[in-house]
Formats: sequence, structure tokens, C-alpha cells
Amino acid sequence: MARRSSSGDGDLPPSLEAAWGLRDRPAKGPRPGLSLERIVAAAVDVASADGLAAVSMGRVAQEIGASTMSLYRYVSAKDELYVLMQEAAFGPPEPLSALESGAGWREALAEWASAQRDRFHAHLWLLRIPVGGPPATPNSLAWWEQGLQALEGSGLGEGDKISVVLLVSGFVRSEAGLMADLAAAVAARGVSPEEVTASYERTLKRLVDPARHPGISRLLESGVMREPGDPDYEFTFGLERLLDGVEALIRQADGGSGGPADGVESA
Repeated sequence: MARRSSSGDGDLPPSLEAAWGLRDRPAKGPRPGLSLERIVAAAVDVASADGLAAVSMGRVAQEIGASTMSLYRYVSAKDELYVLMQEAAFGPPEPLSALESGAGWREALAEWASAQRDRFHAHLWLLRIPVGGPPATPNSLAWWEQGLQALEGSGLGEGDKISVVLLVSGFVRSEAGLMADLAAAVAARGVSPEEVTASYERTLKRLVDPARHPGISRLLESGVMREPGDPDYEFTFGLERLLDGVEALIRQADGGSGGPADGVESA
């Protein structure tokens, strides 16, 4: 249940109060050395070592040598802890070099997307936290703001900017999750990615009927599945196609004249 913010500005969920530093310190006897920051850091360490499923109030308390009940003076529920873990692990965005150099919206947005992907790959357990709502914590708003700043000079309206930011960030999250799942499946088999691909190709050749699956048959005949793979290819390919679509939208909004879509800032 939402409660009154200690700032007096309105009702905020406890997780947001904690993320913004609006919550009062525990009123009764907090354990010496125990703090919200230490609790969150320990939870992040557990998730990094053993996955998000391993995070519990009891496990975190054990890690920092405290009682489970003492944690509830700082964190009211595990869902709240998840929000704070995400805020701490994802962190704030670094400045975009494309913005600083004036390279244009496309380069800036591509750099922004790549930076998000890097954060997910550094903490894959973040992908297991369900999206609970729009950005509202300090760092998530900072990333949102940077995405909107990347689109400054694009000529898009504010509503379309939001839609583009959501589209690109959704792609980043989906691609990072898919690649992480595939990597985990390969690791679980204890063989190289090339061996997994070769085994999959052999399986398909046994199962695919050219009459029913002509597209897959042509794929197998092409030999493309045996070509060395670039781990970043699918991300780069998908992002570029998304940005092609955004560029088409900008050209349409600009009456087809090119203008800002060509990377030239409006005067």
C-alpha cells in the first residue's frame, strides 16, 4: 500500500521513497552497521552469484550477519528490494559521446541502446525482474531522459519520442534476454556454441520436409548455419532496422525532405 512521503509531496510507494531518499530512518534501535545501502549491496551480490531466485530476505540477512526481521525496518518486502537492487545495479547512464560531438539523433540513440545492453549483460539477473511500471526511480528516469535527449533535433513530436524510446528499450531488453537464455542453454550442455549449432542443423535435416518447410530447407542448403557467428550481429542488425524505421517516420513528419533525419540538427 502506498503511504505518505516524508517529503510531504504526496503518496509514493515505499520502494520509490527509498530510492529517492525520502524515507525516514528506522525509529527503533537499528542494528549498528546495518543500512539500506548495505542490504541492497548484499542482495545484488547474491543475485550476481546465484541468480535472482536465490535472493530472499533470509539469505540477505545471512550474508550480512543480521536477523531477517531487522531487514524489515529498512525494506518492507522483497518486491521493494528488487526495485532498489535494479536501481543500484543498473546505475546512472554515462554521457553520450554522440550527443557531445553533435553526431545526430541516430548515432546518439544507437549509443544509448548499446549502453543499456552492456548494463544488462553485466547483470543478467536484471532481466528476471518483471517490469512493474514506467520509469520512476532516479536512475531509470536518468536513462529515460537521456533517450529523449538523443532525439532532440530529430523533428519528432514529444509523444513520438516517448514511443521511440519505449520501442528501442524494449528491443534491447528482449534481445539481451534471448541471448542470455541461449547462452545459458549452451553452457548447460557443456559444449561449444558451434557444436550446439551443428547438432541443431543435423536435427533439422532429419525433421524438415522440403515440401512442408521450403524456407527452412533453403536455409539448410545455403550452409549459412555453419558460418562463424558474430555475437553482436543480431543486436546490430535489429537495432539498425529499428532506426531505419524511426528515420522513415522522421522523414514522413518532415514532409519527405530529409532534413533532421540526415543527422543535421535544425537551426
